[in-house]
Amino acid sequence: MSESQHIDQDLSNSVVVLGLGITGLSVVRYLTNKKDLPVVLDSRDQPPAKDELTKDFPQIKYRFGSFDKNILAKAKQLVVSPGISVKTAAIAHAKNCGVEVIGDIEIFARNADAPVIAITGSNGKSTVTTLVGDILRQAGLKVAVGGNIGVPALDLLDKNADVYVLELSSFQLETVQSLKPESAVVLNVSEDHMDRYDSYGDYITAKQRIYSGALHCVINRDDEIVSSMRTAKGSISFGISEPTENDYGLRSINGERWICKGQSKLINSADLQIGGLHNITNVMAALALSDSFELDQEKVIKAVKQFAGLPHRMQRVGVKDGVNWYNDSKATNVGAANAAIAGLHGKVILIAGGESKDADLSLLKEVVEKHVKLLILIGRDADKIEQVCRGITEIVHAVTMNEAVDIASQSAINGDNVLLSPACASFDMFDNYEHRGDVFVAAVREVLK
Repeated sequence: MSESQHIDQDLSNSVVVLGLGITGLSVVRYLTNKKDLPVVLDSRDQPPAKDELTKDFPQIKYRFGSFDKNILAKAKQLVVSPGISVKTAAIAHAKNCGVEVIGDIEIFARNADAPVIAITGSNGKSTVTTLVGDILRQAGLKVAVGGNIGVPALDLLDKNADVYVLELSSFQLETVQSLKPESAVVLNVSEDHMDRYDSYGDYITAKQRIYSGALHCVINRDDEIVSSMRTAKGSISFGISEPTENDYGLRSINGERWICKGQSKLINSADLQIGGLHNITNVMAALALSDSFELDQEKVIKAVKQFAGLPHRMQRVGVKDGVNWYNDSKATNVGAANAAIAGLHGKVILIAGGESKDADLSLLKEVVEKHVKLLILIGRDADKIEQVCRGITEIVHAVTMNEAVDIASQSAINGDNVLLSPACASFDMFDNYEHRGDVFVAAVREVLK
């Protein structure tokens, strides 16, 4: 049943905010502070930020429960939350009628008063975004970090920042035209959100938009898709091969693996607190992104060495009897899971499963066959993963996370790694990936006692 405060059919002078979650509420807050009162619509009867809207912005008109295409077609502008596809019929109709359709990042881009570092990719976005923020702070700059991580982008605009560091999802990039980052990166591309996009190509196109206005483009030369995005505009690359000129890469020096820029060695990979080869490449990406600013190299290296990673992203929970336990609940797609599995030394007992989001799960097969000694499956699409991996490793099913951890504990031997890296979303069993990771960590800590 829909709920509303009176909304005129004629919205020709109104900005309409579509979607009332964290992002939608930030748009309402920003526009209201600018004395531009929007109208709020949400197709859900009980959107997440309903109580905050009605309490903090009683003057805002709203309608919940549906989108009326005739109402949207009369708006001055639609500000669409990233969780809503711009291909939704009512939105597409409004756009065809000449209504401007944008998102919160486009509003941010039109009003930002400091340089922006923009980061996207299928995996590693939050790690790189957080590390870039740490590097710039260590170097003495006032930094505002947010976007798809932590603080919504529009809430950063009152921070008087020297530089903004934004994590951006493909959904946010769909509605961006004015963003001109000082430096930008697509960290990698692998199938994700195929329940949202008509094709893998559409998803790639959305990611690539981050480079369109960038002054400096940081390119992952190890990713075939990203490497093909290389432009002539101030591009700098990173990868695990030895670097040339001003690019970043790895060199073997006296038997040790060093992160280098060209011929200059910077950081011994053994000094990093975050594990896995994919995290070494994340560090190189962060260094390349920071190159646009003239920073004290000693302070940059100090920040990198101090960085301990983020919860739920290859978080080492503990070790017992020679068995390492890792929480990588943030791995909600196949690419992230593959990177985590391949980045560990020793055999892996993998806990995976959940909502696969129509992804191509066959991409798990090669990495699982090479590295995984036992595959423990949970969640709605466990059978789909089993169909892909049947015959290449031992497979068991668990009904709960606690059961999965118990099975792993009974099966693991000295030198093994027990890894939660689901390759799927969490909403079939948990509130979100954080909740999933917390349940895993709690169960593991019982084992470690």
